[in-house]
Order: sequence, then structure tokens, then C-alpha cells
Amino acid sequence: MSAILTTRKLNFSWGPRHVLRDIDMSIDQNELVAVLGVNGAGKSTLLKCINQILKPDSGSISICDRDVEQLNLVELSRQISYVPQSIRASFSLDVFDVVLLGRRPHISWRIGSDDRDKVSETLQFFDLEEFAFRRFDQLSGGERQRVIIAKALAQNPVLLVMDEPTSDLDLKNQIEVMKRIKEWIADESRNVSALIAIHDINTAARFANRILLLHEGNVFADGEPKTVLTKDNIATVFSVSCEIMDESTSSPLRVIVKDEI
Repeated sequence: MSAILTTRKLNFSWGPRHVLRDIDMSIDQNELVAVLGVNGAGKSTLLKCINQILKPDSGSISICDRDVEQLNLVELSRQISYVPQSIRASFSLDVFDVVLLGRRPHISWRIGSDDRDKVSETLQFFDLEEFAFRRFDQLSGGERQRVIIAKALAQNPVLLVMDEPTSDLDLKNQIEVMKRIKEWIADESRNVSALIAIHDINTAARFANRILLLHEGNVFADGEPKTVLTKDNIATVFSVSCEIMDESTSSPLRVIVKDEI
């Protein structure tokens, strides 16, 4: 089976500063890949290049074997949905209508029953039914974040690109939302994968199938959590010492940070 997403020799610079250097990566169907790295490592930049918000200096990005540069905006939106790091928009719309906006790439003339059903399914999946007819701009930051994630899922993409999707959520809701995202991605009937930038190492270890570890704009490591999250890798990338709780006694893998190096 060919990869859902592939990047080859991807480079991006802000002026003289090289942010991404020769990034080679791929994501398979129904795979959740977490991107880890310190601030400035290139996590958000990578996501924005994949979603064509930023134009790479060189290299290629393919989604379902199609070069993203050859896709128009509607075609790209049918393939990729994007959840930014922070939500600044304040829609004076009901939550149902905000999530319905995710269906726009699939609506050629008028909203159909399939679109409404998809919105209802997504709201139910995220336990947002009680918010359906509340105004989005009257919700808390965490509630808005959950609605925007639901909107991205209602878009029915093949690739979900998310930048710190749980940043505005309390601890309980962080875990619950990541569980739901993981469940959605793992459902083979949906044919969707995810690339998620995450700050928390243990969240990545718990929910990701694979981890892409960025360091100084390069792919430092790429693989299953247990192979990527080693003491040496964490020391090099994050400049902290840590202990790794063995998977045989701790599932999922847990990283306990001790001190700066």
C-alpha cells in the first residue's frame, strides 16, 4: 500500500535561517504520527508546508501520490484538514454551523443530508451534542478547541494535520480528546491518518503509532515511540536527563524528566 503522505528533500528558510533541512518522511493509512522537538525545531513550519500555508524552498510533498502543488484549494481541502495551534476566530454562529463549515469542500450546490449527518456524527463522537445550538463565540477556549477539531474531522480528509490540538484544554480533556482522535484514526473504515505536533513527550508516547523527532531542522529520529524516545535522543534534542520506564512494566512508555544537562 502506498503512503498517504510523502515528503522528499523538503527545505524551508526564514531569510538566512534554515528551518527545515531535507525532510524525508511518509505516513501510512490509519497511522497517527506525532512530531516532537523543542521550540523552533520546525514542527509548525513542517505542518504549514504540508498544508500549503507556506511554500517550501525546495523538495516535494505528495498526498495520495499527487503533488500538492498541482491541487487547487478545493482539491487540497478534500485531502487535508488543518487545526492551527491557537484559535483566534470568533464566529457568531451556532456550533453546528461552525462544524458544518468543514463540509464546504464537498458541497457543490447545496447542503445535503449527508453533510448534516456527518456533522451530527462528529458532534456525537466528541460529546458536543449539547453545544450544537450554542454560539461558538460564547464558548470557553477549551470548548472552542474541541469544536474546531470536530470541524476538521467533519471535513472527512485523508490526512488530519494538527498543531498542538490540546493546548487550550485542561488535563482531563487533553487525554479525552487525544483518545477520541486516536480512535477516529484507528477506524479503518474512515481511511484517515494524522500528523500532529505535540509538546508533551508522554502524550506522544501514549497515542502515536510513530514519532518524528526534529532537531535543528533535521529529522533526528523516526520510528515507534520505544525506539525514538531513548535517554540519549532526549538528552541530545531536549537537553534534559531522564528515566525511561520500561514498557514491560509500564504501558504506555513513560518518560520522567530529571534535570537540565
